[in-house]
Amino acid sequence: MRALLLFALVTALTAQTPQFLNPQRKALLASSYPEIDKVFQKFFEEKQVPGMVYGLIIDGELVRTKSFGVRELGSKEPVTAETAFRIASMSKSFTALAILKLRDAGKLSLDDLVSKWIPETANWKYPTRDSAPLRVRQLLTHSAGFPEDNPWGDRQLAISDAEMTRWLEAGIPFSTPPDSGYEYSNYGFAMLGRIVAKASGKTYEEYLQKEILQPLGLQSTWVEPRLVPPQRRAFGYGKRNEKYFEIPSLAHGAFGPMGGLVTDVRDLAKYVAYQLSAEPPRDDMDNGPVKRSSMREMQRIWRANGSGGYGYGLGISSSCRFDKIVSHGGGLPGFGSYMMWLPEYGVGMVAMANLTYTSGAQAIREAFEVLAKTGGLEPRVLPASPVLLSTQSSLLGLWNRWSDAGMDAIAADNLFLDKPRGIYQSEMEELKGKFTNCSAGALKPENWLRGTFPLECKEGKVGVTFTLAPTNPPKLQALRFVPNPEVPAAKSCAP
Repeated sequence: MRALLLFALVTALTAQTPQFLNPQRKALLASSYPEIDKVFQKFFEEKQVPGMVYGLIIDGELVRTKSFGVRELGSKEPVTAETAFRIASMSKSFTALAILKLRDAGKLSLDDLVSKWIPETANWKYPTRDSAPLRVRQLLTHSAGFPEDNPWGDRQLAISDAEMTRWLEAGIPFSTPPDSGYEYSNYGFAMLGRIVAKASGKTYEEYLQKEILQPLGLQSTWVEPRLVPPQRRAFGYGKRNEKYFEIPSLAHGAFGPMGGLVTDVRDLAKYVAYQLSAEPPRDDMDNGPVKRSSMREMQRIWRANGSGGYGYGLGISSSCRFDKIVSHGGGLPGFGSYMMWLPEYGVGMVAMANLTYTSGAQAIREAFEVLAKTGGLEPRVLPASPVLLSTQSSLLGLWNRWSDAGMDAIAADNLFLDKPRGIYQSEMEELKGKFTNCSAGALKPENWLRGTFPLECKEGKVGVTFTLAPTNPPKLQALRFVPNPEVPAAKSCAP
């Protein structure tokens, strides 16, 4: 009981949810829609795509979608918001969700040996004697040591379970020792599909449909192209010598979990909105098929890859403008697709096209720059927690009138061991001799237990930075005063 009361006290003292502060945010972002349409129109024309569609998601809603070209060259039927495209490797994050749902239900562990679920791998010959055995987590993060298998994997969608079993029995030539680096593997995600089936007792298709697609309301998403209503299906095309040719879609087979899904822009937007709903951490009901904390887990770098990295079925990167970008592309003969979202900004975009490996990623990046120019694309801001505000108030009181008792009341046990009480008092008095008529400016929290604020004085500013200790209640463990602190330069993305 005491532990629960302490938890409730700490939660009350700290928990605050980041928020968008600009009341004109949505209106500002909406002003960019016509220009974003032009970005995709230009991309469509320059890439000479038979047909494509894009969607913009803001705060969980598909706020803009526009289609270009045709779903089928022969009939000239246009692409619409109901046209379904194969999204290829974007399917991998759906498979990752299925694995995480099974993990959360206690049906498997990400640290399970792969051989527990796929016995054929138990006798595999590893590249070195000291290689670590394969684990489920390595399949999720492309770190199993398998060779990169694009474009080979794109042609394996339809293989049977029996054929895949024969491949597994024969083993695989490793390109690196397991868990030693990043190498993109479609084979690994096909194996994850088999693990989903083994751990759930259902086929991969049944489990995905019942546990992921249906709860999300994705009624226009299919695991098999032949199930798509003919009037809605986009035909896939390649181009050679300036001539288009149709590329028939492979059936969903044993490699389907790595890239087989077919969907339309509205369903894909729902999916991206669901992924965006993982942020920020908060107290309201967690009603998704997979826990928000698990989705945040899959959107975190688990395996570095150049300037970014890979989570579970998703890529994570940054740019000069955005600290965190979550994305994944999808490419198959006949199709190209891309999804990208900004977790801290509540904004995402998707694009799908029916030309081999033409993903729309370039246009999405340009569209985000258009959104940024409106001034409405700003990240959530963390409000100051009550305990930070009360500590700020105490520090301002000590600045105005020093009191040993007042300092003792907020100090953690380390504070005066690191620096005697008298030094804090003398530092304040020295600064007060140079800075007069001071009042506290807005508190800027770094997290629930660390913050900064300016003392705005007649002669300038004094920056105050403080950190609270992991005690209950949280008390002051570090304090620093900086006269006339430098203002960080605004981030510039100019070439």
